[in-house]
Amino acid sequence: MNKITVLGAGAWGTAVAIAVAARHDVLLWGRNAEQMAATAAARENTTYLPGQPLPDSLRVTADFEQALSHVLDAGPDALLIAACPVAGLRPLLEQLKGRKIPNVVWLCKGFEYGTGLLPHQVVREVLGESVPGAALSGPSFAQEVARGLPCALAVASTSKQLRDSVVATVHGGNLRVYACDDVIGVEVGGAVKNVLAIATGTADGLGLGLNARAALITRGLAEITRLGMALGGQPGTFMGLTGMGDLILTCTGDLSRNRRVGLALAQGKPLATIVAELGHVAEGVPCSKAVRDLAAKLGVDMPITNAVAAVLFDGYDAAEMAKQLLARDPRNELI
Repeated sequence: MNKITVLGAGAWGTAVAIAVAARHDVLLWGRNAEQMAATAAARENTTYLPGQPLPDSLRVTADFEQALSHVLDAGPDALLIAACPVAGLRPLLEQLKGRKIPNVVWLCKGFEYGTGLLPHQVVREVLGESVPGAALSGPSFAQEVARGLPCALAVASTSKQLRDSVVATVHGGNLRVYACDDVIGVEVGGAVKNVLAIATGTADGLGLGLNARAALITRGLAEITRLGMALGGQPGTFMGLTGMGDLILTCTGDLSRNRRVGLALAQGKPLATIVAELGHVAEGVPCSKAVRDLAAKLGVDMPITNAVAAVLFDGYDAAEMAKQLLARDPRNELI
């Protein structure tokens, strides 16, 4: 039994904590003291993961020092899991600077807007090279993981020791974890698929049909691969769990927040209303702008991503952007 601290009590952080608490000593931390007190009393995260009871063994806290002390001196196999959105990763890591943390595993998917950095680059910039780090990603809805339904993830790290430790610790029951050394490929797939889920949701909301959905997913995978390879990712990674797998799930699953953003855009709802109604972070929204900027800088062609960002941030009509995508000359596009 290993010690694990999960920093971030949103839906995904809570789900991961629930999934591993059956086999390990897990402490779940959230910054909102009132919410964490309510979660402890109800034995359920009624704010972000209602209807999923917490195991008796899972402890929760709003005390950051308590959360860190749980793993700081617990040996090399203790895990510190950052379960915040990309926008919250840097502020969370700043609280870890100067501490002798054994490692850090992050669950967030996206690019940091303003810098265009992937999560592993943010970790390295804040904590330096000496702290082993890993991305844990893949096709996973929090509600299903919390219920104990089968799920497969990939852990990506340049540290074989940390990869092996995460697999040995997190893998078990209905949760499968595979090891990968392509951190860039895993992170790019996890980031851009959220943007493409918005596109697919929009197309479905406009009634464009299942053929259009299949085309968007396939062409979206081409965009992910082009950007990922331009950043140094390995081509094979984009055919795996964190590329094609996560893309299919997020584009087609009704539990996808980003897909729901697209469905709402097709109804003509303004972005502020959509985000308010979700009540959760939809990473594809800020990520679309960050990816558009990065792709332009690198000279990578990403027409679907550009169309999503134009609808979200430039006032373009979703139906009109769909027409423009269809009108593109395919002779000018790479397969």
